[in-house]
Amino acid sequence: MSTLYTLLDASASNSASNYLPIAIQLIFAAGFVATMIGISSWVGPKRKTADKLENFTSGIESHGNARQPMAIKYFLVAILFVLFDVEVIFFYPYAVNFRELGWNGFLAVVMFVGFFLIGFTYIIKKGALKWED
Repeated sequence: MSTLYTLLDASASNSASNYLPIAIQLIFAAGFVATMIGISSWVGPKRKTADKLENFTSGIESHGNARQPMAIKYFLVAILFVLFDVEVIFFYPYAVNFRELGWNGFLAVVMFVGFFLIGFTYIIKKGALKWED
């Protein structure tokens, strides 16, 4: 009988009316953001000069065509950076739980590092990190 009361109590606490304050808060937040953007565009200064309408180039004078092809080495190094950066993130859970994981966790991390080093040596042997053409 007590489980029936527990189930009824749990279903009563999960009604849609409990989410009404969250919905109201989201509506007010969206309205506030829209109002502030509208007011700032309405009240703010509108001085369009040639300098303001120019593309932002970090202070470097632009020259040439922006649509010229880039070297594939740039993208390869960027992808490899992301790949190895994400792999390093997997060390954090081991560092937090290394006592609970014991020797099985240690062996898993050693295997992970081994695969990591095998991939890294493969990349070096393929010459992916050499910039000379």
